[in-house]
Amino acid sequence: MNSIQNIFNQKENNLLSIFFTAGFPKLTDTTKIITELSNSGVDFIEVGLPYSDPLADGPTIQYSSQLALENGMNLDVVFEQLTSIKNTNKTPLVLMGYVNQMIKYGKDAFCKKVRDCGIDTVIIPDLPMVEYENHYHELFKSYGITNVFLITPHTSEERIRKIDALTEAFIYVVASASITGAKGEISKEQIAYFTRIKAMNLQSKLIVGFGISDKKTFATACNYMNGAIIGSAFIKEIEKNGVAGISDFISIII
Repeated sequence: MNSIQNIFNQKENNLLSIFFTAGFPKLTDTTKIITELSNSGVDFIEVGLPYSDPLADGPTIQYSSQLALENGMNLDVVFEQLTSIKNTNKTPLVLMGYVNQMIKYGKDAFCKKVRDCGIDTVIIPDLPMVEYENHYHELFKSYGITNVFLITPHTSEERIRKIDALTEAFIYVVASASITGAKGEISKEQIAYFTRIKAMNLQSKLIVGFGISDKKTFATACNYMNGAIIGSAFIKEIEKNGVAGISDFISIII
């Protein structure tokens, strides 16, 4: 059982995950942010690996990624930072990155570093299903790593059920067919989408992301799914108020 599965065994609903970009706002903020989020009661934390071409991300996360790279963040630095808190951090971490980062670093070397950081769950949004099945499934399995798949309003039922069968952690339910970023209130179309997915009675846990930004959108998402991820709104918060403002931000959500 991986760390995320263990969380779901302890708490099935209203799970809050926070996404942030490693090395933002400052290079040395990564471990400080994780510690503050853990102390604030979030259920798991999604750590984004800064990348020059983050296809799934909107302007806010793209900006944070660019600044993190300018700060000197790279995979070696983030792995070193995450390893440094491996024995003290009590909140599960999920690593989010892109296929090219993994290939450039070396697939086996990447997986070994992930494992050595104490992380067992990754999100690689641009990893094609066929590539996962043919090349990455066994590789990840050999290192004790599970991959999180994303679904969107346009994902077919056949593909959703295939993803459900392959899922060991959770399915990432993309709230809208667009890039990340705060969108305001959840629309009627999104509610219909959530309702449709919930009615499929999937075996996997469902976590909503993209456009979840405050207490209201978080609560609405949790009416239909097991929890939600807040990313862009949190990145704006830490840029404005720094690490010191994290506990106040989280307290407003939960």
